[in-house]
Amino acid sequence: MAEVTTLKELLSQKTRVGELYVEMPDKWVRCFACGHRCKIPPGKDGICRVRFNRDGKLQVPWGYVGALQLDPIEKKPFFHAYPGAKALSFGMLGCDYHCSYCQNWVTSQALRDPVAGAPPDFMSPEAFVDLALRRGAKVVTSTYNEPLITSEWAVEIFRLAKKVGLVTSYVSNGNGTPEVLDYIQPWVDLYKVDLKGFRQKQYAQLGGVLQNVLDTIRMLYERGFWVEIVTLLVPGFNDSEEEVREMAEFLLSVSPDIPWHVTAFHKDYKMTDPDDTPSTTLIRAAEIGRETGLRYVYAGNRPGEVGGFENTHCSNCQTLLIERWGFLVKRNTIRNGKCPRCGNAIPGRWDS
Repeated sequence: MAEVTTLKELLSQKTRVGELYVEMPDKWVRCFACGHRCKIPPGKDGICRVRFNRDGKLQVPWGYVGALQLDPIEKKPFFHAYPGAKALSFGMLGCDYHCSYCQNWVTSQALRDPVAGAPPDFMSPEAFVDLALRRGAKVVTSTYNEPLITSEWAVEIFRLAKKVGLVTSYVSNGNGTPEVLDYIQPWVDLYKVDLKGFRQKQYAQLGGVLQNVLDTIRMLYERGFWVEIVTLLVPGFNDSEEEVREMAEFLLSVSPDIPWHVTAFHKDYKMTDPDDTPSTTLIRAAEIGRETGLRYVYAGNRPGEVGGFENTHCSNCQTLLIERWGFLVKRNTIRNGKCPRCGNAIPGRWDS
């Protein structure tokens, strides 16, 4: 076998023929793993750089992880799903966006940026699920890069995970398609979407299309995934009160029960000009979300600095239900999915 000299060559060997595509004339293919719906000629990659056309067949990532970490589920963040549970998180390499402030750029931009690159660890689905059980995880999560573009591998893992009672989840930019959501729906329980703003101009800078994300959020909710939304507030980029209010109004139009996390930016990767997001901006954004009518709005990344916006309260009687400090659950009084004081059903996924 010829010696492998680049990461791309190495990854090209860890692939298999995908399922999320159709064949076209002249050995072209159209991929529908993400909203770009790339038309790919023979010998070329899609925008994500990890799905490519080999002689008229779409090859997709398979058989490795580029990152592996045991986290509290609150770090994903999911606040309305199994509080205090451990989540074994994995990522592969590549992304369909190129966000200048990406906090996982070492994995997501591995084939786009010569400075990035995480060596893959080859692992079978059986080994991953066994590790999750041995580490006491209740949840397994596809994250760190964009999970939609590696959905075939995630589904292979999740098939086994669900057989042994594990909960499955995606942490995603939300650049989906109806086809990929239909494909993953039987296998993905929880879905976190990054809503990165409410202006197409800013989305274009990241390599995305705002409307695709808005459509995906609606489709996820309509299909019955448990959905939580995160917006990283970047000073001068997406943190105006007008834009924050528009995001809140859109989420309200989907459901007032969708949890919305507004979190703090810090300098990372190629975006080092804006100041880190102050706590006051997070608090005001959370207040706007509540004023708009959203019932569950959280301010993150500033433990102890955002008042009650780390905690979950009953939307009916305002009883404190889950008290948090950052990712730590200090107290949880929800029982059978209900407020113990007034019996109000709290939307989410709860242990009985």
